[in-house]
Amino acid sequence: MAGAGQVQWSSRMAFMFAAVGSAVGLGNIWRFPYVAGENGGSAFILLYIGFVFMIGLPVLIAELSIGRRSGKSPIASLGAIAKESKVNKRWNLLGHLGTFGGGLGLLSFYSVIAGWVMSYIIQGASGAFVGIDAEGALAEMDTFTGSAGTMTFWHFLFTAITVIIVGKGIKGGLEKAVTYLMPMLFLILLLLLGYSLATGDMEKTTEFLFTPDFSKINGEVALQALGQAFFSLSVTVGTMLAYGAYLPKDISIHKSATLIATADTLVALLAGLAIFPLVFAYGLAPDSGPSLIFKTLPIAFGQMPGGSFIATMFFVLLTIAAITSSISLLEPTVAYFEEKFNMTRWRAALIGGGTAFIVGLMTVYSSNDAKEFLPLAFMGLETIGTKVANGGEIMLGITYATGDIMPAKLATMGNVIDFGVSSIVMPFGGFLLAIFVGWFVSRDSMRDEMGLPEGGVFEIWHVLIKFVCPIALAWVLVMGLM
Repeated sequence: MAGAGQVQWSSRMAFMFAAVGSAVGLGNIWRFPYVAGENGGSAFILLYIGFVFMIGLPVLIAELSIGRRSGKSPIASLGAIAKESKVNKRWNLLGHLGTFGGGLGLLSFYSVIAGWVMSYIIQGASGAFVGIDAEGALAEMDTFTGSAGTMTFWHFLFTAITVIIVGKGIKGGLEKAVTYLMPMLFLILLLLLGYSLATGDMEKTTEFLFTPDFSKINGEVALQALGQAFFSLSVTVGTMLAYGAYLPKDISIHKSATLIATADTLVALLAGLAIFPLVFAYGLAPDSGPSLIFKTLPIAFGQMPGGSFIATMFFVLLTIAAITSSISLLEPTVAYFEEKFNMTRWRAALIGGGTAFIVGLMTVYSSNDAKEFLPLAFMGLETIGTKVANGGEIMLGITYATGDIMPAKLATMGNVIDFGVSSIVMPFGGFLLAIFVGWFVSRDSMRDEMGLPEGGVFEIWHVLIKFVCPIALAWVLVMGLM
């Protein structure tokens, strides 16, 4: 079986669509604007952008460089780079952590939430939100989460779509999907933005998002900005290592990575400008957090002219964002199975996707039939996390990989998986990757792969990955566990 690197993106545009699609997920579209508005507006945004380019971007560049240099799956890539740098080959265990603990772990509960989003496309198109009030929106939400069968169906459907796309290969599956889906995502986002500009309360939105309030910036807020910046770029889960392996040598890694980070942030800001004018125009609470898309926005859709169409478009937008992220989460596992066990791509996709689906059932049943089961109760841990927020309310791990200081919540099966991936696996993997690249990988090999001369941009990157990133990611890890 040919190595991963012998298959390449057909163009820089295809790679950019895939990488941006991986980075742009559910959290970008509905969570980032809310967190920014509640934590200092443009002051938070400036802090976030600073962390994107100081912490997230150096790690993204490192992953793309390692992936392309080896041309192999994430696990084999780290082993190959370790061998080239004459250090312990067991650094490839970091690839196992990212591929299975991060990628498949994240996919297992991400697909549950994404399935829920897909089901709301039907709700919106059928007019179920017309005239709905807070009580009705909550009832819709409770009806969905209370039915294990319904949740399982949508979880399965979303996982199946992911498996089919990845199973068709890089050019026939991933590349073709993102080539259609990403322009569609931007088109729908711009359509919703235009509607909000015409009918929503843009004045309050601008004040909410862009009025700087530096008095709100403290250590906790800085930690949220750092976590959001790091996790939003889809690093530490094997994705960018795998995508880098398919990257042609004539494409600039540092320029592409910068564009990916910029596009990811731009989508988050545009989403805020599309969503919150509607929230404010109908007198709804902008600080409803995880329940915003399932409880608050349906009320707005139910009151506005053409609300059923707008609701349908909004949930289609979220579904597209979820799909372009989910296929990237499955790809590292598929690449490894192809390479290690000489599997066909379809078989690898079925095994990887099937595993994520089965693990995801723990999240499904944690919301209904098994919500009283607390697997860590024997250790005296009935809750996990650090801090109660919104009365401890959390739904299905919607705060996945956001960098938020995890709110204390019941230690159900789903929440334990969520906490383990978001607060342990991802920051720990990022910390180890920064240590590996900054302190053990050959400096010359990284500079050669980036195509940069000594000094200048390369020196800035090397200082960041060697000193700044490990310290920052250790802070995220420690604070998430306290």
